Amino acid sequence: MSDPRPAQPLGPQHTARVLPLLIVGQIALHGAMAGQRMAAPLQALKAGHSPWAVGVLLALFAALPVLTAMGAGRMADRHGYHRPARIAALGAMAGAGCAWVACWLPGGWAFGLHCIGAALAGVGTNVGLIAIQRTAGLLAGSSTERVRVFSWLGMAPSLANVVGPVTAGVTIDAAGFAAAYALLMAMPLVSLVVARRVPAQASAVAATRRPAGSSRWDLLAAPGLKRLLFVNWLMSASWDVHSFAVPVLGHARGYHASTIGLVLGVFTAAVTLVRFVIPLLAHRLREAAVLRAAMLLTGAVFVLYPFAATPWLMALCATLLGLTLGAVQPMIMSTLHQLTPAERHGEAIALRSMAINVSSSVMPLAFGVVGTALGAGALFWLMGAAVAGGSRAAAGLERAFARRAAD
Repeated sequence: MSDPRPAQPLGPQHTARVLPLLIVGQIALHGAMAGQRMAAPLQALKAGHSPWAVGVLLALFAALPVLTAMGAGRMADRHGYHRPARIAALGAMAGAGCAWVACWLPGGWAFGLHCIGAALAGVGTNVGLIAIQRTAGLLAGSSTERVRVFSWLGMAPSLANVVGPVTAGVTIDAAGFAAAYALLMAMPLVSLVVARRVPAQASAVAATRRPAGSSRWDLLAAPGLKRLLFVNWLMSASWDVHSFAVPVLGHARGYHASTIGLVLGVFTAAVTLVRFVIPLLAHRLREAAVLRAAMLLTGAVFVLYPFAATPWLMALCATLLGLTLGAVQPMIMSTLHQLTPAERHGEAIALRSMAINVSSSVMPLAFGVVGTALGAGALFWLMGAAVAGGSRAAAGLERAFARRAAD
């Protein structure tokens, strides 16, 4: 079903009005999924399911979006913002709805429905994320403006990861799991409300068809795109390593859970802080230079992390790492839009989404094997060496920019 309102191609003149709507929409979608991702495993553990089963449940939030991301990207390229936004909200609501129904079912049936709900919530949120990021890119007329736009938009996941779990946790304590899922089911409605204020058919390229005979993978031939996706994967894996290894390292040293949580909280605060600062400095920043510096600094922090012998030193490392990793996402998204054709931005964002979700599904298993065999310190050092060595790929993006400009 198409939107009856007339098309209004988006541009920089719409940024002040549309960008806050996109941020609120993403917080609503991502917050619902984040709350469900916290509540469903907790309920499964209380029902007596094994940690392995809970791991499968968590993996489903990221596994199915890998299979549906490319279709979501093509839909965003073809239809603009509104159709994917509606599908995203319905998917997120259906996911929370499955979890709500599961509250009234016996053990095995309940867990199966939780798994279906996790997959639906993950797919719905990812469809919305791709459409939101593609639409945000249309608000910028230059690389500097894109960096600013994606810096502001990048704060939405951080806020959502606070809003969703805190809302779910407080509601569970006050009224139980069913009430929490009911509240999470209503949260995506906010994204539908704000979507109505986004101009219909966000861009003229929304109606552009993919070139005849092209495949989903030929986009990888764009100069520099494979290099950028490799950089993106390394930095995404760095994020996952930190989330995995800090609790392991803290537990081995006998730190309280609150201390470990404080270290992780400082990391999140640093990510948010740097995304506030980047828009002020965007006119002085070059994407490839920032990416290379971030990779080298990330590698250095990872090397030092195991030597941080006190919680305060760990918090300092977490702050430095948050600043470097927090600066990456706006640069990645701006570069992605520069390296790919405008009519295929949705597909390019989908490729990035697939890489991140595959990493989030598979890498924790590898981290577990390495961490068990060699310890958390060795995991930091191995990842640090990989990221620092991969900085050469970021340096090569300048050549890709030159080839793209020549074309």
